[in-house]
Amino acid sequence: MKQLFILLFVIVFSMGHAQTPSDTTSTAPADTTAWDNLLDGVTVTAQRQLIKQEVDRTTYDVQADNDSKTQTAMDMLRKVPMVTVDGEENILVRGNSNFKIYKNGHLDPSLTKNAKDVLKAIPASSIKRIEVITDPGAREDAEGVNAILNIVMMDNNRMEGISGSLYGSYDNLKMPSLSAYLAAQMGKAIVSVNYGCHYMSKKITTNNGYIERTFLESGNSEVVHNRGSNPGPMHYADINASFDIDTLNLLSASLSGYYYKINVQGSADVTKLDPMGNHIYSYTESYYMPSYSHHSWNTRLNYEHRTHRKDEKITFSYMLALTRQHSDQETTYSKKSRERFTEHTLQLDYVRPLWEGHKLEVGAKYIDRLNSSLSEQLFYESSLAPTCDDFNHTMRIAALYADYMWTRGNWSARAGLRYEYSYMKGHYPNGKSPDFDKHLSDWVPQASIKYQINDQQSIRLVYTTSINRPGITYLNPAVRIYPGGEQFGNAQLGSVRTHSIGLPYMYTSSKLTIQLWPQYRFVSNALGSIIYARGDTRVQTYGNVIRQHRWQLESYIQWKPLENTTFVANLNLWHRNYKSDEIGLELRQTSMYYYLYVAQKLPWKLQVTAYTFGNIGRSSDNIYSVVEPWNRYAFTLQRSFLSDDRLTVRLTANSPFHKNQHYKTRTTQGDIVGWGDNCLPSNGRFFRITVTYRFGKLKNKVKTTDVTIENDDLEGGISRGK
Repeated sequence: MKQLFILLFVIVFSMGHAQTPSDTTSTAPADTTAWDNLLDGVTVTAQRQLIKQEVDRTTYDVQADNDSKTQTAMDMLRKVPMVTVDGEENILVRGNSNFKIYKNGHLDPSLTKNAKDVLKAIPASSIKRIEVITDPGAREDAEGVNAILNIVMMDNNRMEGISGSLYGSYDNLKMPSLSAYLAAQMGKAIVSVNYGCHYMSKKITTNNGYIERTFLESGNSEVVHNRGSNPGPMHYADINASFDIDTLNLLSASLSGYYYKINVQGSADVTKLDPMGNHIYSYTESYYMPSYSHHSWNTRLNYEHRTHRKDEKITFSYMLALTRQHSDQETTYSKKSRERFTEHTLQLDYVRPLWEGHKLEVGAKYIDRLNSSLSEQLFYESSLAPTCDDFNHTMRIAALYADYMWTRGNWSARAGLRYEYSYMKGHYPNGKSPDFDKHLSDWVPQASIKYQINDQQSIRLVYTTSINRPGITYLNPAVRIYPGGEQFGNAQLGSVRTHSIGLPYMYTSSKLTIQLWPQYRFVSNALGSIIYARGDTRVQTYGNVIRQHRWQLESYIQWKPLENTTFVANLNLWHRNYKSDEIGLELRQTSMYYYLYVAQKLPWKLQVTAYTFGNIGRSSDNIYSVVEPWNRYAFTLQRSFLSDDRLTVRLTANSPFHKNQHYKTRTTQGDIVGWGDNCLPSNGRFFRITVTYRFGKLKNKVKTTDVTIENDDLEGGISRGK
């Protein structure tokens, strides 16, 4: 372990202090005539700094990257510090999926949940910069995410014509995908529309799995071979509009969401064995869900008023979020479930520059969150009685916050405090259980300070706290019964507080960028699954039962050894310790997630890229099981055509030398131990062709207020689905 830390530090620091041509200094010849002759016929090119570290975020300047003319927003993400994109275009920020995506400084729920579909349709040329907000301040700190990915669209003051792009792809797994992006101006109004759809084929959604469980008390074991698929169409849309009332007042609105309806079907062969391996019984289970549908929509309205004082503004925001999920499942029994999520949010933000180098931001926020869940089960040819569980959950949150920002010379700092009052109430319309309510008060401090050592180096000290609240899936006490198991929620769950302290360092030159971020995170009452055996029945519920300590070293390297060659590495090294006195278990593990990317430009407008990513060592996100090491890789070949490279064709080969890629888990603790192996075609070999066409010319994109609503606190509910 120590050797690994030392080796990593030696490599990155030696690279950081290595001299590059751009870092050297020279003295001009005394003979200026001779110097002019030397320069005759030489073209001098310069590129703006791509990566910049601020007191609360790391910024990637998309417009300074020449690839932005021919690539999409998804392509740009592969180069952003602390962001990785795998072969199936799943996005990780700082090594995990617990993040939110903003567009122009505000939460976009549909973009967060469907980023890999939407971002492929947005041309990189329409994006100004991409920000990884690592410590967003008291305004959002309590919302409980590890990071925020903010995509800032172009905001020039003049507009000409119409701009847009068309995107289409197809692969040998029979998954077609189409999307379109369009932006235009009508007087003082600016509108952008993004629509896309794709069909998830049976071939790409097919999964094959193997699970083996041993019940320690009885010694009996259970072996399950399962297979299934969920083909169906998916649609998503995003409409943004802004209206310049005058030079001081801006009104913006948006509507976005997605919908899918899939045909879930599959089967499982289940075999029960005694401790000696003798056959007890076996059966085949087939399931069929003819109407599994899900749709999620949200609308936002923002009004911003700027005063004549520079940078002073007040913003009022309203957001309505709706989610509906419905399913009918038929196996040896019939099961029907429905979940609804409705959320109203009001927010007021005020930014006031005080004097040179000092700024104050204050605000208030109110959330009214309504959840309802209905679960019905009907058993055929069984002595079990039908069940019907109806549960409503109401959450009301009121918050006040203040953020103070200071800048002087090479120093900058930010400090903030947030107070949140939460009221939660559970109601059972059928009277099956008594109602309950809970009142919570939370103070959430945060602070960060940055020192700019010189033009190339900076260092920060960051302390943050955050809160997670349980969603309806974790709260709903309805018992869901399935062959061999039971699952139910816990209505008494409380909020979770996470503390984090880190010391990020960044070195930037024209050829090399390095970021190192050692960090320590601590959670005393994390939400976790509680899994135990009742006879040979597997029972699962949830509780605030986990204490977690995590030491972490994040590192990012971008190196351009040649003008047309780019190398990127994201390395995240973790040491985790999970402990629960209630469960009586403890789990320690060390692992490293890696992402390596290399791009090479060739003659004839060709570009080839290769990347690999995976995990070294066993990883885990719970106290019972671990994930075995794994690896994925892919190659792409791209060429642009027509004037201004408007047409781009790309060929992708994902894991071409491995037909199947396996995802293996091993349960090592608790009443039930065992292991599992899951194989998905989308993780193995496939070949894809993608065509993107850009048209029109537009110098401005949809304006938006600088601040608006973002709600990111739920854990374990349908509103947090991705």
